[in-house]
Amino acid sequence: MSADFDPAAAGVGRLLAYAALPLAMFLALATALASIPLPWILHWSWVPSLGVDLAFHVDGLAAQMLLLICGVGSLVFIYAAGYLAGTPRAERVPVLLSLFLLAMIGAVTADNLLLLFVFWEMTSVLSFLLVGFSHEQEASRKSAQQALLVTGGGGLFLLAGFLLLGDMAGTLSLRELIAMAPRLVDEPLLPLALSLVFVGAFTKSAQFPFHFWLPNAMAAPTPVSAYLHSATMVKLGIYLLARLDPAFGQLLFWDLVLIAAGSITALWGALHALRERDLKRILAWSTVSSLGTLTMLVGLPGATAPLAVAALLFSHALYKATLFFVVGNLDHGAGTRSIDHLSGMRRYMPWTAAAAALAAMSMAGLPLSMGFVAKEVIAGAKVEADLLAVVGYAAVIVGAVSVAVAATAAVHVFWGRDTCPRDADPHEAQWTMLLPPLALAALGLLFGIMPATVDPLLAEAARAMAPELGGLMVESAYDGGPVLGALALSLVFGGFVYAFWDRLHAALERMSWIDSFGPAAWYQRKLQALGQISAWHTQRLQHGLLDRYLLVLIATVTAAALLALSFAAERWLWPATQGINPPLLAAGAIVVAGALAALWVRDRFVLLLASGLVGYGCAALFLFAGAPDLAFTQFAVETVFVVVAAAVLPEIRGGATLAHALPIQRRVEPLKLLVSIAFGCALTLYLLLAAGQPLDPALSEFFGARSVPAAHGHNVVNVIIVDFRALDTLGEIAVLAFALLAAAPLFKLARQRRRETP
Repeated sequence: MSADFDPAAAGVGRLLAYAALPLAMFLALATALASIPLPWILHWSWVPSLGVDLAFHVDGLAAQMLLLICGVGSLVFIYAAGYLAGTPRAERVPVLLSLFLLAMIGAVTADNLLLLFVFWEMTSVLSFLLVGFSHEQEASRKSAQQALLVTGGGGLFLLAGFLLLGDMAGTLSLRELIAMAPRLVDEPLLPLALSLVFVGAFTKSAQFPFHFWLPNAMAAPTPVSAYLHSATMVKLGIYLLARLDPAFGQLLFWDLVLIAAGSITALWGALHALRERDLKRILAWSTVSSLGTLTMLVGLPGATAPLAVAALLFSHALYKATLFFVVGNLDHGAGTRSIDHLSGMRRYMPWTAAAAALAAMSMAGLPLSMGFVAKEVIAGAKVEADLLAVVGYAAVIVGAVSVAVAATAAVHVFWGRDTCPRDADPHEAQWTMLLPPLALAALGLLFGIMPATVDPLLAEAARAMAPELGGLMVESAYDGGPVLGALALSLVFGGFVYAFWDRLHAALERMSWIDSFGPAAWYQRKLQALGQISAWHTQRLQHGLLDRYLLVLIATVTAAALLALSFAAERWLWPATQGINPPLLAAGAIVVAGALAALWVRDRFVLLLASGLVGYGCAALFLFAGAPDLAFTQFAVETVFVVVAAAVLPEIRGGATLAHALPIQRRVEPLKLLVSIAFGCALTLYLLLAAGQPLDPALSEFFGARSVPAAHGHNVVNVIIVDFRALDTLGEIAVLAFALLAAAPLFKLARQRRRETP
């Protein structure tokens, strides 16, 4: 190895190569947006019988999400190359991030509800793998498990909601569903369907009461936190709500749920940010608060609200990803994320301090930043919606905490006296960890100074959420006068919160009831209850006794069958009693006789013959019912089974006679008797109802019409067996072959004994 070879630099080079995919996709997307007008539609048939198509639709809202996914993703990959250099299994992160990027692209462009669900759950699974990257640590494993259980479980609720909406609308196309939404207003199941969709969206976007998984997901590496839990995945629930808002935004139920859930989440996240000392978790709770604000904005009526959603989606991704990068640099350069040990870091990390200052300006909503533009549009949306006073008060608190968090990240950490531990050797990050935060922070400043540059993108996204929006643009809604008063109020209160952060933190820490009764505690209790139920289930049902397993299985099947029959009682059709075939009755009598004999006999050999009698009776039923192929297979298998069993059983105890080798203990067990009778009655009832159904001649007519032209055969039965049901016939041949293999040792034994006999 050369003396100049640097393994860490080589590792950075390998990891940087993964940035080519999102960067190429971002450039291709930007070029296409500049030359090809929206919307873009792609459609391929996938499973037509189920109404599932590979349908993709890109409008303004999807285009904005795609730019964030690919643009921020490119910088995340560059940052990860420096952050993960020298880390064991480092290449797993960019590989999983690449798959995640493709899943997010599929989710925001899918126009089929089931296709959207597939990509939706892919993001949950990939998030689980990324959060649990350091799987040797228990905290990472538990955080990954929690994220998967909450978001993956919410995805199942979402699937149920999608199926209900698709059934009511008669289509699984998202665009067609939105177009048909006015006809669904009077559907009695619409509130249930929307509630299920709410659960799915709220779990993905960390809305109360499902918010607690997001701060715990900070166990993931910082590039993962910046990408998944700030800029992209947690926005997926918001995206879905915004996508469906044109369909259901006129419903009072829709607006009230979103405004209430969003306001509670924003306030709850802001208060929890004050309880933290870890800077990464502080940013995570502020992300929860911002997601709540986005949900509330989706639910607001008025023409300006969609524009506010688009502006906040965009600005939040820029400044929050930057601040997560800053935290990663601090973790690398100072060896800690605790604000108790981070102060005066500008002396060691001037470029990181600059990025933090620019991002904090946007987060606080100061003039000349993209955050100020977003806050201006948000203020207009709130005024237009005439918000309730309590929601307005919550917004003031949330704004004040946002200012305090921004000040903590930019002022407290980088200014003041140096409190970094002496053994940390603080230093500035390498270029791959500086370029991404500086680039995003500079973009936030550029768009704040010249909002017209981002106007087309945000306006198109807003029109996708509200087609009636017309030509409303950010620049036309940009009027700094009214928002300056609200900004001044936020700065005053934010300065107060920042100045008394430690005291507020101590006061909130003493409120232990939050940890005892909050949603996170509910989750833990439910997880413990699940373990207790599993232990009980294992003791009661997983006992290793075959007869009890069969009893539970048969009882469950019987209960399900009888329940299904009870729901269809009014549609029961009984078979006619005339013209019953005597041979069928005789075959049935043989089956009954064999079953009764097997129930009462004590001799093992007679029991074996009785069970074989049941099989022969079934074969006779097949024969008289017009299925000679099945009858032949049944005859052969039953014969081989009886012969093999009769030959093997005497050898079990060294040649003892079959009657005494394994004596049968007979006793009546009421529970087993009851379950057996119930199962027999249910099966008989099903057979009678099946026999009473009118015969549909469509299948026989099809085979009759297609026998000659498709299979060139005049014997329809032979054609069905050989051509139309070739796999079924192959299965029957395989059964006979296995029966022959089972009998082969007996033939070998018989030949051996003949040779030994003098």
